[in-house]
Amino acid sequence: MPGVLSRDEYLAEWSRWHGGTDPAASGLVRGWLTAAYTLARPVARVSPLVATAVGLLVAAAAVGPAVAGGYWLVAAGLLVGLSGLLDSLDGALAIATGRASRRGYVLDSAVDRLTEAAYAIALWVGGAPGWLAVVFGALCWLPDYLRARAGQAGVDETGDISVWERPTRVAMTGMTLGGAGVVSAAGDLADVVVTTGTAVGALLGVVAVAQLGRAIRRALPD
Repeated sequence: MPGVLSRDEYLAEWSRWHGGTDPAASGLVRGWLTAAYTLARPVARVSPLVATAVGLLVAAAAVGPAVAGGYWLVAAGLLVGLSGLLDSLDGALAIATGRASRRGYVLDSAVDRLTEAAYAIALWVGGAPGWLAVVFGALCWLPDYLRARAGQAGVDETGDISVWERPTRVAMTGMTLGGAGVVSAAGDLADVVVTTGTAVGALLGVVAVAQLGRAIRRALPD
């Protein structure tokens, strides 16, 4: 069985792989990482690539129940949450067992963007206007794109954790779809819930871009 880092060692190593970001700055992020670490310990022999692939498939599978609508939206929300846990599990497996690599880091980032595209599609077919779902998806992508470009420009640290990190995106999408399923018996109310949740997510994305833009401006004065 591969050696497994302690939780504190894992969090420190996660920070190193994420530009010095302090997971303690956000209770949600720290809790999410701790949950992923806890899940990774008993399955340390599993390849991180397996968790990555399964997470992407589960995210794509959420679109089907979202299309069906009604109470099926609850299933879509649960699949979104499961895909998020699997996505965190692959990173936890890689880091906690010493199998993290730059190639895996890039692959995981690319798969994250694909799963968030699936989330946006699920919100659209679940009742959100198409343009709003596109904005939601773009604002899932833009903060991480800004971080990547800032890194290429020489920024070693990505600044404080924003309000629209990966765990928040997963939680917002999952709760929006699941909540819409719960109220689906009330006719058009499900569409209102999906639209409202998508709009709130997009707004958080705008705030996150502003937060990161301010941090990048401080780090790159010229």
